[in-house]
Amino acid sequence: MIDWNAMSRRDLLLCGLMGGVALAVSGCNNAVGQDASARLDARVDTTRNYLLQTYPTVAPMIQSAKGVLYMPLMTEAGFGIGGAYGQGALRINNATVDYYSATQASVGFQIGAQQYAHVLIFQTDAALADFRRAPGWVAQAGAYYALPARGMSVGGDTLSAQQPIVAMIFGQSGLMAGASIAGTKYTRIIPSTF
Repeated sequence: MIDWNAMSRRDLLLCGLMGGVALAVSGCNNAVGQDASARLDARVDTTRNYLLQTYPTVAPMIQSAKGVLYMPLMTEAGFGIGGAYGQGALRINNATVDYYSATQASVGFQIGAQQYAHVLIFQTDAALADFRRAPGWVAQAGAYYALPARGMSVGGDTLSAQQPIVAMIFGQSGLMAGASIAGTKYTRIIPSTF
């Protein structure tokens, strides 16, 4: 039994610090042995189905793609300094081959938060190989965006058909104006319970 009256302030501080460290370490996990990948795959399935049902003209582009990176939920927030994070899956022939995180940081006039989904459609073997080979692939500011609006013929135009990678952002909700993937860094991960 501990005699709390005999403990010095230093001992109490040390116990509190050790308890805090133990609590922090117990909160860290790498999702090994959990069903995080199954939950992420389910979110990807839902995102894919939403995309194809809401924008049916994109189906031929998805079907002919060399690979598609689905990011079901990106959460972005900012107040002068902002950031975004999400997890998704790369699918080739509609089978998950890898999991990725997407992170983005920004500085400037911004206030609010939003959530959105996006996909990267890899239309050439070279673009897909470059993405998979990179330890941290960054979307460039000059990326081609297919901006879907209900009824718009996304994927049917010759301009998007000529691009090696087409980005689509959809399902946006929140209190920030606009969404962009420029500067977003994609890194291969083991899915977490985030």
